[in-house]
Amino acid sequence: MTVLNDAARAAITGGHLAHLVTVNADGSPQVTVVWSGLDGDDIVTGHLGFHRKLRNVERDPRVVVSWETGGRSGPGLDEYLVVHGSARVTEGGAARLLHDLAQVYMGPGTKFPPMDDPPPGWILRITPERVGGLGPWNDATS
Repeated sequence: MTVLNDAARAAITGGHLAHLVTVNADGSPQVTVVWSGLDGDDIVTGHLGFHRKLRNVERDPRVVVSWETGGRSGPGLDEYLVVHGSARVTEGGAARLLHDLAQVYMGPGTKFPPMDDPPPGWILRITPERVGGLGPWNDATS
């Protein structure tokens, strides 16, 4: 069962930069900005290099992702989505995912990665466990 309603799904796939937080070995947070999409109920991000965020997830799968969504609440506050979840790293497929996400983030017809024969990379798959923030994703009737 997914914890993402239609409003949360629209925010995740709407071209808003995501802030991905993982846990460093010393317990401190590590944050990076990523492009995000959905594959079924999983949030997905693509990575051509095996950077710290992926090493962190292999050691500790707990993650938090947030998006500023561009919407406004009734009182005029900026809406934002926060998803707590469990992540796993899968090998391959990042170049295709990044190309697809570039069509949303950079515009239709964008060639990304901007190289011939990009490496297969890794996909980070996040299974949402809890949703928060300010917006219609907290409305049980959505």
